[in-house]
Amino acid sequence: MSAPLLTETELAAALTELPDWTRDGDVLTRTVQAPTFLAGIELVREVAEAAEAANHHPDIDIRWRKVTFALSTHDSGGLTALDVELARKIDQFAAKLG
Repeated sequence: MSAPLLTETELAAALTELPDWTRDGDVLTRTVQAPTFLAGIELVREVAEAAEAANHHPDIDIRWRKVTFALSTHDSGGLTALDVELARKIDQFAAKLG
């Protein structure tokens, strides 16, 4: 069963709490600059564990120390609370990078 899509109002409210994220249509994205390549890989590992536990997996692009996350609930056809929750977790992990 797919998660319900967020309304425009819900999305706008969520984005005020996620200032490092941008919305492009049905996708939320954030790029994190890690202090080292290995720190970026560790960030990806932490996000992968959280994503697996939630059964909600982001698209991840790694370019040396830059890690870009893209969130969308594909089976729902847009953005859902799952995306917002995972974005918050990614922000928590990224904050530990310093």
